[in-house]
Amino acid sequence: MFTKYGYTTLGIICIIAFIIISGSLFLNNAFLKSGIIVITIILVLLTLNFFRDPERIIPAGENLLVSPADGKVLFVKNILDNIFINGPAKQVSIFMSPLNVHVNRIPIDGTVEYLKYHEGKFIAAFKDKSSEDNERAEYGITSRYGRVFFRQVAGFIARRIIYELKLGDKAAKGERFGMIKFGSRVDVIVPEKWIEKVKKDEKVFAGETILFEYPLK
Repeated sequence: MFTKYGYTTLGIICIIAFIIISGSLFLNNAFLKSGIIVITIILVLLTLNFFRDPERIIPAGENLLVSPADGKVLFVKNILDNIFINGPAKQVSIFMSPLNVHVNRIPIDGTVEYLKYHEGKFIAAFKDKSSEDNERAEYGITSRYGRVFFRQVAGFIARRIIYELKLGDKAAKGERFGMIKFGSRVDVIVPEKWIEKVKKDEKVFAGETILFEYPLK
């Protein structure tokens, strides 16, 4: 299964690949012909791999916040958020390599009450300053258990952020809402009362891995 966010790119790549391979068939140099065909097929396979969109099993529990992205946890830290949480908070940041699934999913049920897109730089997404300086899209959801803030951050390679959320939308945990093309980062920020369930360098999966749990007692 491939994401709808990649249909145009996939179509263009396949057409270009067809033209290149068809043209290479007229070459007399067998070594060069084989090299062109192999490289073109590899590029097509890498593109297909990037835009894959597997189904996920969303964990039950309204007090559970799931990862919005596939990747590796860069860090878990305490911060002071002045954008949406407005107070002491906890942040989990996830780095998405070009080999990860890049479709992003909503981390929790609620209503979208904050949405802002920022133009910016394209420094490496694993650097802490990237969340402040890079191109990014920011979202705030008010859930049954309070406010949740998350953002898509473009990286050194990533040059396009795609999202479908709008202010006032009713968001459902695990639903697809967009992607960042070709390597990036996602931050999730919650009030300090939430309990983190992941640690640095842990692999996480969008819609499945629980990042935070709100204590019910």
